[in-house]
Amino acid sequence: MSRFLLINGPNLNFLGRRDPSFYGSMTLADIEKQVTERASSLGHEIGCFQSNSEGTIVDFIQQNWQLNRGIIINPGALTHYGYSLRDALADASVPVIEVHISNIHAREGFRSHSVVAPIARGQISGLGWRGYLSALDLMASLDQEG
Repeated sequence: MSRFLLINGPNLNFLGRRDPSFYGSMTLADIEKQVTERASSLGHEIGCFQSNSEGTIVDFIQQNWQLNRGIIINPGALTHYGYSLRDALADASVPVIEVHISNIHAREGFRSHSVVAPIARGQISGLGWRGYLSALDLMASLDQEG
């Protein structure tokens, strides 16, 4: 059994009430429950974390990466300028999969640039909350490959 981290950045705690045309109606707790249940069915565990503060997320990664085999992250707005987050993810030396609920490439121009993408194994964008499940499936496959 492997353990993975599921990290969500700024404003994702407002899912369910935050512009449903882009983010849907599921809350973050709903999404975490779906991902946790899928992980369990695959024989894995998930540690969920959310913060609106980049430094708090960096601290969490630095304190927890060694106990985990990979990180699934929706950096939120930190996607575009979170260089200390990017460095913490790179320093963790575990696979990283970047997830976005909306299609960041079909929105405002600034949203399509990701400072996380160059260090991530992949990016899933525009699949709604199901993108998290796709990221988990990919992470489990990568873990199985060794």
